[in-house]
Amino acid sequence: MDDREALERQLGRAPRAFRRVAVRCPFGHPAVAEQAPYAADGTPFPTAFWLTCPHLVAQISRLEASGGVERWSQASRDDPALAESLAAAQATQRALRPELPTGIGGSAREGSLKCLHAHAAFALASPPYELGDRILADAGQLWPQGGCCTAL
Repeated sequence: MDDREALERQLGRAPRAFRRVAVRCPFGHPAVAEQAPYAADGTPFPTAFWLTCPHLVAQISRLEASGGVERWSQASRDDPALAESLAAAQATQRALRPELPTGIGGSAREGSLKCLHAHAAFALASPPYELGDRILADAGQLWPQGGCCTAL
């Protein structure tokens, strides 16, 4: 099975704007996909790195559901090291994709977090990223303990 087919199974749909697998899980399957700035139909795709591992997506979703976006947004405002980390990562994101000069997850405002999934994916694909690393640590067990969660 090729990476595109694996991503389709993970996502439950065909991947849009897929460029390559940027990170693999410990079991060798896609965990983060790098996305092209535009989908095949010309639609802008503002998220450079897309989390695909179903287990990791669920872990980050639980974090978001428990108020994680606001909690980590506040932490990045209150902690100068996290604010600096976010600013540097946003600049790196813009440099990686000058065609779409937006920040991680398509954010346009400085200091803004929109989606923890995008920050987690960026941390895995483009280390070091302290804020993203702390978000991943807050998410708990990143990879399933009993084996791969992707039924391939």
